[in-house]
Amino acid sequence: MAQPQAPMRPSRSLAVLAVIFIAFGLLTWFGGSGGWRDRLEPKLGLDLIGGTTVTLQAKTDNGQAPSREQMETARQIIDNRVNGLGVAEAEVVIEGANNIVVSLPGKSDDRLKQVGQTAELRFRKVLNQTGDTGAALASPSASAPDPSASGSAAPSGSAAPSASAPASAPASASAPASASTSASAPASAPASPSASLLPGVAERRAAVQKKLGESLWAAAMAEQTPIDLAQDPAKAAQYKPFESLTPEEVAALPASMQYNIPYVTCDKLNKRPVGSIRNAEEQVVACGPDVKYQLDVAKVLGTDVSKADSGINPQNSKWTVNLSFNSDGQDRWTNLTKEAYNGGTSPSQVAVVLDNEVVSAPTIQSVIPGDAEISGTFTKSEAQLLASQLQYGALPLSFQSQDAQSISATLGSSHLEAGVLAAGIGLLLVVLYSFFYYRLLGGVIMISLVLSGLLVYMALVILGRQIGFTLTLAGFAGFIVSLGVAADSFVIYFERLKDEIREGRSPRSAVPRAWVRARRTIISANTITLLAAAILYIVSIGSVRGFAFALGVATILDLVVVFLFRHPIMTLFARSKAFLSPRVSGLGRVLEQRSTTDAAPTTRRNRPKEA
Repeated sequence: MAQPQAPMRPSRSLAVLAVIFIAFGLLTWFGGSGGWRDRLEPKLGLDLIGGTTVTLQAKTDNGQAPSREQMETARQIIDNRVNGLGVAEAEVVIEGANNIVVSLPGKSDDRLKQVGQTAELRFRKVLNQTGDTGAALASPSASAPDPSASGSAAPSGSAAPSASAPASAPASASAPASASTSASAPASAPASPSASLLPGVAERRAAVQKKLGESLWAAAMAEQTPIDLAQDPAKAAQYKPFESLTPEEVAALPASMQYNIPYVTCDKLNKRPVGSIRNAEEQVVACGPDVKYQLDVAKVLGTDVSKADSGINPQNSKWTVNLSFNSDGQDRWTNLTKEAYNGGTSPSQVAVVLDNEVVSAPTIQSVIPGDAEISGTFTKSEAQLLASQLQYGALPLSFQSQDAQSISATLGSSHLEAGVLAAGIGLLLVVLYSFFYYRLLGGVIMISLVLSGLLVYMALVILGRQIGFTLTLAGFAGFIVSLGVAADSFVIYFERLKDEIREGRSPRSAVPRAWVRARRTIISANTITLLAAAILYIVSIGSVRGFAFALGVATILDLVVVFLFRHPIMTLFARSKAFLSPRVSGLGRVLEQRSTTDAAPTTRRNRPKEA
């Protein structure tokens, strides 16, 4: 009977496999630097060695996917912010179409969790202010106390002239907790018309108006001053539906409504989507500690800042953020302080607004021709972070933190040990089962798995250097799953070999025939695994992508071992006497059945002749 394929030369396939091993080995050893450990260690993820990782997902105003240019600009700004914090060895990479991952291996630094803040800086004149509950506070005094006498528990900074300004003209004073407008003072002019609204706001505002009802909306728009819930129980009941609004819905309300309706609390205002008040041409509402501010249009922007750094104020030993303006920004800042100072008759406050919140709102006590200073109860890390955000500018996109975690080095080592142990147990179970069921063929399985493991390990080292691939705990899981994929290939091949022997072929002739019939199934099964890994890698983020990538790499290398080692070595074994021994080869029952089947017809053929 003719063979299905030309006689194979196992030595050629084994030689090709040897060349691949030599090439991988050379790249592993000579591709790195340092000692032998540095050359042979793969790049491990933060969950295995400890550290901090933050995954930021980009959001756009119109809901469309961000452009590649926007993502790259945001990545560079975040990278600059991280470096500006003095954090060494941090890695900032774009992952997928709309994610940026910040990683710091081996260290825990919670400051990285805030580097994704948009940091859109606005300087706005304070028009009115009221308590968070709607109860109005007293009108701000022109003779505000010394900055060190601030009653605020959170950063409540001050604007001060540069060091070169005369000491006789102080311009800083922290806003006292008792400063506010009177309840009877009319609110400022309403916000800008809807024509200047950001994209999508008009649609969301219409949806909120429909939810609240036309009559309630009209009544809320007619309010001219903040409502005191304690003094006006009727209106407290009337505007109760505002309490059910989400921060996203609150962001769509007109500024006057956000300010006058007490159910629009500072908690909801602070949780508005980032960028809700970025429009510099609109009057807005924002909160400081327990104070709701109605703010004028922005006269000075973050783009007017040329330099921002942090330091300790020698007068009060508190951390501050010092701002220097460019030429145009300096003129705008001077004009804004001149407008707020109002000739000294009724000085106003200027709010320093970062994203959705008021960082500080000092009373301006003189025209400031120099730089500005933001002071308050900052810690060192808070002052450094704010200075870094202002120094490198606002992000072109808003980001939401999808995943932020800090892992200690001890916990990372525990994860690594657990991953190695799980992989070892999985490998041991496969090897034990293989020797129990396939005898000598189990040795082929064990050697194949060892070769696959060596190729995978060297590939990890090389990929870590070339493309920055890091092995995570999820990657370990992918490699453990690949053991099952490899075992499936063995089972398919060896069971097909048994089928060929049952059909009457000798063990030696059954090997090439079984390979031809099993090869297609093995390729199909591994192709499906590769497709699943590729789809999972494309649609997922974070550690799930690591799992998919590891599974795909292990599957490809398993195919290499199948074609260049498993079939050639089986061809060599088929030529040995041990392969023909039922007890040694693991084909015992099949060969015994074959012997019985061959013997029975011979007896029947000889009986007529004996008769």
